[in-house]
Amino acid sequence: MSIVTIRNVEFLNNPARFLDPYHFRVTFECIAALKEDLEWRLIYVASPGNAELDQELDDCLVGPVPIGVNAFEFEGSPPSTKDIPPEDVLGVAALILTGSYRDQEFVRVGYYQNTEYDNEEMKLTPPEKIQFDRLVRDISAKPRVTRFQIKWDVSAQSGTVSAAGAATSAAVPSANDLEG
Repeated sequence: MSIVTIRNVEFLNNPARFLDPYHFRVTFECIAALKEDLEWRLIYVASPGNAELDQELDDCLVGPVPIGVNAFEFEGSPPSTKDIPPEDVLGVAALILTGSYRDQEFVRVGYYQNTEYDNEEMKLTPPEKIQFDRLVRDISAKPRVTRFQIKWDVSAQSGTVSAAGAATSAAVPSANDLEG
């Protein structure tokens, strides 16, 4: 059982220009008081076959976290264009949001991001040199969520939580799937 569960991740500027910051709101539920802050990181994966090219765009600490439903807005820098191989700029990349407690990752939310030029002519005949100011990104509304059981240092209302090492994966609803 996880003490913290993501309820929704809403991108507030999607689609957007490639060079714009990522701006989103995370809503999560906490079922027990936490002694320390939660750490959230945003990672851009341009080349899935080469983890050395992954870029941590930003991170933030959220806390103290009260029991109940909580939300925060997160703004992450766009990826560094010089660190993306030219052949990996256009098309599909991945964007990953991770949540950790005491250096233990308890959730990973992955999105596909499609990057293309902002007009049909450039889409059909891309320029030889990438023109980043003409690129737009569109983040998929269907994330993939992987949850990891970690050792929480708190007790849930129904007992102590201390499982470690297992992972499960499932889709998380987007803001469009939830009725308000």
